[in-house]
Amino acid sequence: MDQNANILVVDDDAGIREILSEFLSAAGYRVRTAGNGDEMYRHIKLQRPDLIILDLNMPGKHGLELARELRAESDMGIIILTGNAETVDRIVGLEIGADDYIPKPFDRRELLARVRSVLRRVMQAKEAAPSPDRSVATFSGWKLDLGAQELRSPAGAEVRLTSYEFQLLAALVQSANRVLSRDQIKEKVTGRDWLPTDRSVDVLVGKLRKKIEKDPHRPALIKTVRGSGYKFTAQVMYS
Repeated sequence: MDQNANILVVDDDAGIREILSEFLSAAGYRVRTAGNGDEMYRHIKLQRPDLIILDLNMPGKHGLELARELRAESDMGIIILTGNAETVDRIVGLEIGADDYIPKPFDRRELLARVRSVLRRVMQAKEAAPSPDRSVATFSGWKLDLGAQELRSPAGAEVRLTSYEFQLLAALVQSANRVLSRDQIKEKVTGRDWLPTDRSVDVLVGKLRKKIEKDPHRPALIKTVRGSGYKFTAQVMYS
């Protein structure tokens, strides 16, 4: 149940931290608070939260930078909470992987509804996460065997992938509906040297699209997120 979830509130405003801590604790959640990024990471080292409610404008690292770092390392829920109503910040926050964006001042009932919505996604992802006996990912009729490193089409035919193409597809599938930046993809696709200025990631994505997309020029599975990276948009189930 999401009521057993751990929530970390990160905001430099002590009043906001106290309000959210009391309100969410009363709703049944386990809540901790931090006033900046350094305190946030100290809490995470002690116990990883299921959801972080993150302010943007704080001393030290900006909230968008912290959100980018968090998403690169984990699939925990991220809700950005800020008094800055700039559309650009909202769009950037969502593109780098935040689940939701709530401006201050906020309605407590709306905030609670959004917290519950994000936690449902987090808990479902935990249940669906692959394990040694749940290593076959199914999406849009395709079957990706993560253990055997095999891909079969909806018609049941085996599709040959290079090791780099398989690593890329596995990374995208396991981060479904999350944007992976080119740097994140470089970290996940190992065994080759990446040049910081080349377009090798885009070339690799193009090769993979030719093998799994009905129309590689109008991809339905691997979407380009302009300025950010790539997102795998199909629903993924594990067995």
